[in-house]
Amino acid sequence: MEHLILASGSPRRQELLNKLHIPFSIVIPSVDEIPFVGENYLDYVKRMAKNKANAVKKQYPGHLVIGADTIVYNGRILGKPANKEQAYDMLSQLQGKTHSVLTGVTMGINSMETFVVKTLVTFYTISKKEMLDYVDSEEPYDKAGGYAIQGEAGKFIKSINGCYYNVMGFPLSKINEQLKKLI
Repeated sequence: MEHLILASGSPRRQELLNKLHIPFSIVIPSVDEIPFVGENYLDYVKRMAKNKANAVKKQYPGHLVIGADTIVYNGRILGKPANKEQAYDMLSQLQGKTHSVLTGVTMGINSMETFVVKTLVTFYTISKKEMLDYVDSEEPYDKAGGYAIQGEAGKFIKSINGCYYNVMGFPLSKINEQLKKLI
């Protein structure tokens, strides 16, 4: 097996993969992340993971590649907010309710396997002031659903059912189990 390549520019994924103490390189794939009209959220997250992994795999055949994509789903796909209004809107939709965080992962050396890990996250009711203060920080941006469980938004979370690291964007234990089969 050649070197492990993480097909992602996410600092959180890099941080989590480091916990496995396996050397890896980073290659940031260039893929269009716009959902197809009428595309199911599970199909979307799988397609994104596959597209990211395969874009890098083409450049580095014979290498172990891991590609991942994370979405927040509450009846619709909540991506990364582009501005304060979108971040506030997302928090407004999530507060006081339970939503799903899904990460699609595609990994392999020659043949690629794709799986999805789902975690349920329940938010407390959040005041308007708390939401405004949060969207004024740098944290909501570049994060699916506009929040980071490991950051200040942790105070909004009432409970999680599933993998904590999945909510960060990289289901570490499932990836570790899959790597054991490949290495």
